[in-house]
Amino acid sequence: MEAMYKTGLNIHYFGVIVLMGVVVFNIMMLALSHHVVRYAKRMRIVMPISGSFIALILFTGAVMMAAKHLSFTLANIAMIVIAIVMIVLEAKRYKTLKRKTDITQEGAFDEYKKKAFRFLGIEMSLLLVMTIWMMVQ
Repeated sequence: MEAMYKTGLNIHYFGVIVLMGVVVFNIMMLALSHHVVRYAKRMRIVMPISGSFIALILFTGAVMMAAKHLSFTLANIAMIVIAIVMIVLEAKRYKTLKRKTDITQEGAFDEYKKKAFRFLGIEMSLLLVMTIWMMVQ
């Protein structure tokens, strides 16, 4: 049982590290993009990847909580809240891209970039703070 729990914990950590990489990739992709159509096509590929890793983290976290007999600690509650916030931010980022980036409008992509950088920065900072908190604990 202990080996299965450690394996689940390792998968959980791996998912968090890869999700950090996906967020950094999103930041770099956004910073290097100049054309909204190309960026939107790339984002449609990367978006399910980040969603899948958020789901992986939620699933492994739920399995480990079940293994601990559903002990709700402050760290577990914080992780659940952070996961919900990340899902909402990803949805807002995609919704903003669909709504704000009319190709004919001048400066619409620049306006989207500002909001998207803010969303991605919040996601990355939440991931870093939670990871550091769990490492210290």
